[in-house]
Amino acid sequence: MAEPITTYLCLGGNLGDRMAALTQALQLLNSTVGMRRTGCSSVYETEPWAVADQPNFLNLVAAYETTLSPEELLAACKSVEAEVGRVESYRWGPRLIDVDILLYGDQVVDSSEPDLQIPHPRMAQRAFVLVPLAEIAPDLAVPPQGNTVRRLLYEVAGQEGVVRWGSPPPP
Repeated sequence: MAEPITTYLCLGGNLGDRMAALTQALQLLNSTVGMRRTGCSSVYETEPWAVADQPNFLNLVAAYETTLSPEELLAACKSVEAEVGRVESYRWGPRLIDVDILLYGDQVVDSSEPDLQIPHPRMAQRAFVLVPLAEIAPDLAVPPQGNTVRRLLYEVAGQEGVVRWGSPPPP
């Protein structure tokens, strides 16, 4: 059996019952073979990023120990999105749920698959990712440069648009 690797996932959505979608997605991830949730941030309400004319998002970051490969983890995330009811629309548009892989251990994965770039290529520019990630792993070193999450958060703009909304969903 493969040695577990710690992965961090960002979940978010801005359509329908946002909290119900986050909770359902976490439950589905929790029931995925090879996944064990080890941490979860609070839920944050965040202003839309890139496309402003849409409802606010609820976001959180969850930590998992996984024995899945990066490709299997991506497939699991896509399966969870589909099961919760995500319908593909335009890039950065409104969605019921989004599950992004932020980090996979200390590995850098540069795949030809556009959705499989680890670390997530825009995480250092997104306060809605860094604020909840810093809540659960502030001293985590982000490859390849090794800056800590706390340092990245210190340098990112838009933190005022990320407001704690509620407690993490139950495990």
